[in-house]
Amino acid sequence: MPSNNEIAVPGDLPSGITEKEYLSGKISVLRNRNLANVFYRLGFVEIFGTGIARIKQLYKESLRKPDFEVTENTIKIMLPVYEENMNLTEDEKKVYNILSKTMLKSMSEIAPYVSFGKSKTAQLLKDMQKKGVVEVEGRGRGTKYIIK
Repeated sequence: MPSNNEIAVPGDLPSGITEKEYLSGKISVLRNRNLANVFYRLGFVEIFGTGIARIKQLYKESLRKPDFEVTENTIKIMLPVYEENMNLTEDEKKVYNILSKTMLKSMSEIAPYVSFGKSKTAQLLKDMQKKGVVEVEGRGRGTKYIIK
């Protein structure tokens, strides 16, 4: 899978803010001015205190979504490489999220991670190949798949 960019901020949530409120992006308290300035200079943030909502908005059309982890001592945000939707069906997205851009994967490495059978998975991979999303290498039992 593509790598994530990870941001970890030491400390817990500001007093009076629940994890649910924090992740909704509706309430925010600026805690790390240096990090906020980096995002501001990169053009990711126009107004301080809107980070979570902006991150979610930026990834709205992406196949891979950011992951937020709130623990007692840190708040961690994993930002995946942005990938456009490419008009994939919901089932195709499930298969896509298992594939890699750098490593060929066989059907036996894909099938255990999806909720449907090998024949449907094979058909989805074929459809994704027609859409130009997946590249197929090999034949028969040696067939492997990779994201283009």
